[in-house]
Amino acid sequence: MTAFSDAITSDKTGQSPSSARIVAVLVLALVLAVTGTLGPFADVIDMLLVAAAGSMAVVAIVLGIWGHRSRVVQTMARDMVAGFIEKDACASFVTDDEGLIQTRNTAARSRFSDDQAETLAATLRSIFANPSAVLFRLQSRARIDGNATEDIVTRRGHIRLAVHALADGGLLWRVEEMLDRGGLGRGGDPTPIPMLTIGRSGAVLFMNEAARELVGERAKSLDRLFLSMPVEPGKTQVITTARGPVTVVVAEHGTSQVRRELYLLPVNVPNHSDPQESFNTLPVPMLKVEPQGKVVEANRLASELLGQSSISGTHINQIMQGLGRPIADWLRDVVEGVAAQKSEFLRLTRKDKEVFVQVTLSRITENGKPALIAVLNDATELKTLEAQFVQSQKMQAIGQLAGGVAHDFNNLLTAISGHCDLLLLRHDQGDQDFGDLVQINQNANRAAALVSQLLAFSRKQTLRPETLDLRDTLSDLTHLLNRLVGEKVTLTLSHDPVLKPVRADKRQLEQVLMNLVVNARDAMPQGGEIRIETEVIHLDDALERDRATLPPGEYVTVKVRDEGVGIAPDKIQKVFEPFYTTKRTGEGTGLGLSTAYGIIKQTGGYIFVDSVEGKGTEFIIYFPVHADLPHADVSSTDEQAPVQVRHGEGVVLLVEDEAPVRAFASRALRLRGYTVLEAESAEDALKTLQDPELSVDVFVTDVVMPGLDGPTWVREALKERPQVRVVFVSGYAEGAFGDAEPDIPNSVFLPKPFSLNQLTETVHQQLA
Repeated sequence: MTAFSDAITSDKTGQSPSSARIVAVLVLALVLAVTGTLGPFADVIDMLLVAAAGSMAVVAIVLGIWGHRSRVVQTMARDMVAGFIEKDACASFVTDDEGLIQTRNTAARSRFSDDQAETLAATLRSIFANPSAVLFRLQSRARIDGNATEDIVTRRGHIRLAVHALADGGLLWRVEEMLDRGGLGRGGDPTPIPMLTIGRSGAVLFMNEAARELVGERAKSLDRLFLSMPVEPGKTQVITTARGPVTVVVAEHGTSQVRRELYLLPVNVPNHSDPQESFNTLPVPMLKVEPQGKVVEANRLASELLGQSSISGTHINQIMQGLGRPIADWLRDVVEGVAAQKSEFLRLTRKDKEVFVQVTLSRITENGKPALIAVLNDATELKTLEAQFVQSQKMQAIGQLAGGVAHDFNNLLTAISGHCDLLLLRHDQGDQDFGDLVQINQNANRAAALVSQLLAFSRKQTLRPETLDLRDTLSDLTHLLNRLVGEKVTLTLSHDPVLKPVRADKRQLEQVLMNLVVNARDAMPQGGEIRIETEVIHLDDALERDRATLPPGEYVTVKVRDEGVGIAPDKIQKVFEPFYTTKRTGEGTGLGLSTAYGIIKQTGGYIFVDSVEGKGTEFIIYFPVHADLPHADVSSTDEQAPVQVRHGEGVVLLVEDEAPVRAFASRALRLRGYTVLEAESAEDALKTLQDPELSVDVFVTDVVMPGLDGPTWVREALKERPQVRVVFVSGYAEGAFGDAEPDIPNSVFLPKPFSLNQLTETVHQQLA
């Protein structure tokens, strides 16, 4: 390693520009010092010259120290590069921008006999012509992208030339010989598949033995080989051979900017190598299909992609689906030439996992009868990304809908439930209308819960997070959960002895756990056991799962496990989608798991699911451990009892643009004895506050209103009345206002719909 590092250093000859500058500065400083000491100038000038010389000497010393540190860093970097490439089996070089070789590894010395060449271009000239152009092209791309790679056909076979830009401005080059090429190279060609390597201009750079046997001669360009241009992969085309025209199916593999690899599957080639073997070993999944849809043959890769070893004789409808019309009609149109040869995306009927394929059909004639060749491309990743995009768009649309519904619907619910509360104040339980009023109130609360669910899975509901011990939360919930699961199901809880606190909304967390337990119960109609386990785990490294990444740290996990029927692999990715359910009509809305997912994500946690059909399902939730903050010493404040403010002591300015809500809130506050001033807009409120004699204790204002919004007018009003407390009310969730976020001191948020007691108690707390 030391000798190799020394070789790197020794190749850098000459003095660096920074060293030359340092010497020049020192010489100039010396001249100034001598001139100032011996020169025939005034004393002041001599002193200035000596001072300048001293300053320049200090600058030179600083530059020298900086240059020394830079050289040390560069030497360490070179040592690291040296250690990296010395053991590399491929020939590796380190050059500067001009292409001068600074060092080469052992493989490069043994591979290239001309190891005395100073430049990389001169070294590579022994294996292919005009390397300077290739090196310049790769170097230019590496300076932009950081690295570049190009495959080159040479007299000795294929090589792959790669370059990486180094931090110190140098370049690391690797010359990798691709002699084997997966059994498709010039030497040794066990796979009888005709293969051509095509350059950017259409020149044929390489033909394997099977291609030479098929064509009968060395082809020079595509336009001389194919009767019709351009060459389109996945379709049947005619090529010219020594034996006459031959119909082939073209497949493309390993494309790049500078070359293409084309595989030719001959159809009915006389006196040629076994076409059955060629079809079976073709490195592209392909099917031969009868016009009626019966699969005649599938090659090896197609069988692997379809997940079935024996497909011959199976109708194509049984192995893939997804077209809006019958697949048989699509096949017939292609056979008759009615439909253009375009690709279709289909879903395979695999039970182990969800797989999508892009299918391209081509019409051929075999033994005088029409048939079809289907070229398959695995499109699972593409369709997965598309599904994620569609899902994100769906969630965004539902979130916007939920926000709009919440605002308008919550205003209606506030007026309905509020006026119902006012009526209940005038009716006791013996009144014949009391039961009807209670029904109105309960159904208004159910409607509010439905809106809350919409906001939950769109992650826009208002959370009230608090520090929780999950043992206490589950203990409080156990009685209700036991009633939910019934007598056939046993509920078992298991806790980590040292469970750490988490921060979450207790009410929302209870809803998540109830949803998971109810789903587990429904998955076991014959009964069984549901286990809820809590555990503290520590992640040293980031955990990547289901397109989510958990950062390192401590987490509290909650597992809900059942012994039910399980979830099919192709459906497990959809369980958290809104309105998706596997239950029968009337048994589920499809909102339970999507609501749970939204609550957990908004809390800052993660939820995953594992399932095996016939054995059961496990949901696991990760909550970040909440660090305990030091509690403030409140003993002194406890000794001084605060002044108690009674209801009715205060003036309230109520600003609400919805007349029914304003009417209810005004009556509710007046019933508690407060003096209420009403305004239907922010502008009216500011006009009311222009009276300097008017005393106001609390602002109760809507957040979103025509004209000025709530936070804007309140900030303006607090400039003159900084002591006034504020209660913001809104049909939107707290935190969903964007730039209008009410970051105002002495303010609280009350979400709609609110009851009479909730409104009056909130105002009372602000005055306390």
